[in-house]
Amino acid sequence: MRETRQHRRVHAIATATVAALVTLAVPGCAGGGRGEARAASPSAATASGTTTTTPAPSPTAPASSYPLSTAPRTIPAVREHVPARGPGWKPASGARVTIAPADRAALTDEARLIAGELGLGFAESTDPRPGDVQLALDAAPSGKPESYTLTVQGGRVRISGHDEAGVFYGTRTLKQEIRTAGSAPEGTVRDAPDRPQRGLNLDIARKNFTPDWIEARLREMGDLKLNQLGLHFSDDQAFRIESDTHPEIVSTPHLTKAQVRHIAALAGRLHITVVPEIDSPGHLGAVLRAHPSLQLRDVQGRAVQGAVDISNPAAAKLVDELLREYLPLFPGGAWHLGADEYQALVVRDPQTSFPQLARAARERYGPTARVQDLATGWLNDRAAVVRPSGKALKAWNDGFFAGGVVAAAPDLQVEYWTGKEIGARPPLDYLAAGRKVVNLNDEYLYYVLGEPNQFTYPTGRRIYEEWTPLVLRGTTAVPARYGTQILGARLAVWCDLSGAQTQAQVADGIRMPLAALAQKVWDSRTPQLTWTAFRTLADKLG
Repeated sequence: MRETRQHRRVHAIATATVAALVTLAVPGCAGGGRGEARAASPSAATASGTTTTTPAPSPTAPASSYPLSTAPRTIPAVREHVPARGPGWKPASGARVTIAPADRAALTDEARLIAGELGLGFAESTDPRPGDVQLALDAAPSGKPESYTLTVQGGRVRISGHDEAGVFYGTRTLKQEIRTAGSAPEGTVRDAPDRPQRGLNLDIARKNFTPDWIEARLREMGDLKLNQLGLHFSDDQAFRIESDTHPEIVSTPHLTKAQVRHIAALAGRLHITVVPEIDSPGHLGAVLRAHPSLQLRDVQGRAVQGAVDISNPAAAKLVDELLREYLPLFPGGAWHLGADEYQALVVRDPQTSFPQLARAARERYGPTARVQDLATGWLNDRAAVVRPSGKALKAWNDGFFAGGVVAAAPDLQVEYWTGKEIGARPPLDYLAAGRKVVNLNDEYLYYVLGEPNQFTYPTGRRIYEEWTPLVLRGTTAVPARYGTQILGARLAVWCDLSGAQTQAQVADGIRMPLAALAQKVWDSRTPQLTWTAFRTLADKLG
């Protein structure tokens, strides 16, 4: 992540009502088109052992010249499609996107967005006309969060969802159907994500990214059904958001608060949570340039890069003032506390090298406490500042320590990026302790500008063909029994050598890795499309 880093169910359902067949995104079936009707045999076993059944035609089925529809080609792929015979749907003159008046507050943004994208009108109506697209919240939502159903029948489209995000994702599927095929196929899509957290992590501290560039990534993420943007805006190199409480720490250029509000508002409309990160107690070099008295120094008086002296109450006061200032700026439901690579804990003997920290640890936590306990206490104290906001709390995995007298708060989610750092532990340590974990595996998901410290740019193909959310460290998956504790994953852009690529090059470089990640966090099973077909589809979607 940073320059100091050393190295870097399946449940196929055969359902038929008058000549209808359920087609699933069945794992292990690379090559053929997704959702193509099975050949003549009554049943066919897939590579995964799942069976789909082709029902016999009903003698009462109406004659039709239309073939049985096939599932749409989208990224991520839909998880289930029930094909049908019919013309499908395509945008036509006079067609509208409609919502019921009762759904006005919830779905107006979604309706106006897809209407504009497809060149349709917009209306509040409980009586959709032929050619219309109807959006609706489920009357009695009981499905999975972010799930939706998209039905094309009788010349109309109906998209209903468990929640607003689900309806939005249904509109993304419709948009991609029109983009790839010109029409939406007859039948019904039932879809939901495999993981609740899916996204991109962006280091704007080392490299300034313009608001327009960030907003373009948000729109790209929305179409891929990704729902988190991690925003790392403070590090040794710069502090990139306007501050009223501490303007002296802010770098040039930076985002104004008005620009951040605009970014957060767009993210909200696209059902993306912006997860801000003020990393501490390390990676605070930009803050320390304005407050050198807070710099951590070792027993010989040497300054430790980026590290504040956590035995100094003034350091906690300053960081807490920043946390409280920025909490209202980010209305999303999560906050990242950082906690990684505190340099006092990467030396051979922290107690000897930093006697002031060892002394403070014993004074606060007892005679057996060590420097790691003081660092854990720092993390818990910062969590206590943010917790009343109701936001989910996150910290990097190497900020969690074993064997101390102080334990990290149990509600902290582990953002797992490496097991290579001094003191970092393998993923099973966190999972066995019952922690919730988010996957930012530095082997597959770290896009580090300039490729320092043995990092290489991730490729979409490796993510698509090799990685799943269970692969938390290196290339080895953790046991599947821990799957529910792994909340999802983000692709991480770190700007260690900020001049190595332009904004445009970064956007181009992460396009396919981000698309591949979107596929694997929406459906972690082996994709049906080959990589070549997937890449062609991504190019077509633009």
